[in-house]
Amino acid sequence: MMNAFRFQTVPTLVVEFGAARRLGALLRAQYQSLERLCVVTDSFLHKSGLLAPALADLAAHGWDATVIDDVIADPPEHVVLDATIRARIAGAEIVLGLGGGSSMDVAKLIAILAPQEQQELSEMYGVNKVNVSRLPLVQMPTTAGTGSEVTAVSIVTVGEAKKMGVVAPQLIADVAILDAELTLGLPVAATAATGIDAMVHAIEAYTSAHLKNPVSDMLAIKALELLSRNLLRACEDGGNREAREAMLLGATFAGQAFANSPVAAVHALAYPIGGIYHVPHGLSNALVLPHVLRFNADPAAHLYAELADVVVPGVTGSAENRTLALIESLEQMIAATAIPARLRDVGIEREGLERMARDAMLQTRLLVNNPRPVSEADALAIYNAAF
Repeated sequence: MMNAFRFQTVPTLVVEFGAARRLGALLRAQYQSLERLCVVTDSFLHKSGLLAPALADLAAHGWDATVIDDVIADPPEHVVLDATIRARIAGAEIVLGLGGGSSMDVAKLIAILAPQEQQELSEMYGVNKVNVSRLPLVQMPTTAGTGSEVTAVSIVTVGEAKKMGVVAPQLIADVAILDAELTLGLPVAATAATGIDAMVHAIEAYTSAHLKNPVSDMLAIKALELLSRNLLRACEDGGNREAREAMLLGATFAGQAFANSPVAAVHALAYPIGGIYHVPHGLSNALVLPHVLRFNADPAAHLYAELADVVVPGVTGSAENRTLALIESLEQMIAATAIPARLRDVGIEREGLERMARDAMLQTRLLVNNPRPVSEADALAIYNAAF
């Protein structure tokens, strides 16, 4: 018997190498009558000149673009609210997220907050708490990792270190544009961390205890195939177009998978690492990934074994043996990228683990999806193993 399921994703996906160079034309074809565009990005991308061809083509096709470039990683509430005010003053008619996951997450919230003042951001945290419509929203990633271009989730840092999610179908963009040219030359550490983040999305979507479905499964398998076979190629040669295109598409497929079959304990345990110690999200996931997989290995062995067939082609033996092969292969992949592999390598002290375990327990939205229940003691044991 198949479970009933609902699958939602971006209605239009454009995959085109060099699309940024004709971004104005692409958007004009879809939105003939609009003029005032809000571009949400970060200062590094803006100042680096990477966005210059896109901004030039927007101007050439009659777009009046307001660039908001003060998005930072793990964006705090005040960044979202300040950006919203600027978009509102500019009279934005359409919002474009152009950058990494944080820029796209902020773009989602601006699209909802800018055209109205009836509902506050503080009222939107949680699942399906958004009760207003939004401006047209286009997303264009510059990293192959978060999948934010196709998800209904936006993560905001509230207070000093607490990460809160807004989860609602209104956050799904109208158009996602994948231009792998924007990812050429991305540094090795960023390529590795974002790539492993995308692999985690695929793995957790495939093994999610709730809402797992055949469409997400299909996307997760293809994502893992593209990502696992091209991550090291992209790290070794940052200009490898074929590898970069595969990574970007794989990250989007993984995003579509976990947007409908949600992630679990790897993300729940990664959030305190990012929230408290400001470790980038993808790296936070990589630090705990093998240890959470070992924790889940018994109840999820039959599913991990199926993923091992993708990541370790030709693997044989029992489900338990293939699960072990999957975990070892992922550990070897992480080691080969030379990103930090232990919590102590990113400045986390052992005395901080108990606070992280307590904080991880607040991520109930994610923990319910794990193949095995996770207690605070379990979380602490996983952190100790990762230390």
